[in-house]
Amino acid sequence: MAKHPLQDAPSLLVDSLRQFTSLIQGELQLARAEMSRIVTRAGIGIMFIAIAMLMALVSLNVLASAAVAYIAANGVSVGLAALIVGGILLITAIGFAMAGKSRLSADALTPERTADSLRSDITAIKEASNV
Repeated sequence: MAKHPLQDAPSLLVDSLRQFTSLIQGELQLARAEMSRIVTRAGIGIMFIAIAMLMALVSLNVLASAAVAYIAANGVSVGLAALIVGGILLITAIGFAMAGKSRLSADALTPERTADSLRSDITAIKEASNV
């Protein structure tokens, strides 16, 4: 006697749910492994950037000293030459800080396209539910 197809339906449903669960678990394991690799790679990249910034800072100190020496060699006292170079660098740093601050404001960091997309999705859902 063969099983009736309706009697197989519950076991087919259970099997499909198991396979779906296995698929999702496999995808999650793959995502975890990939994220771990990405985080490691990003950490190494950040380390390289930090080393480059340290080297750039040392280079700027050497260049500032050279500028002070050049100005002092042209008849200005060493103290005044240091004030001139330091003042120019300070004004430049303030300009960069102000530009950075404006780019980090709440308005500049608002995800406008995402918010617009969400608003249009909500509107579409409301319209569809009112039909």
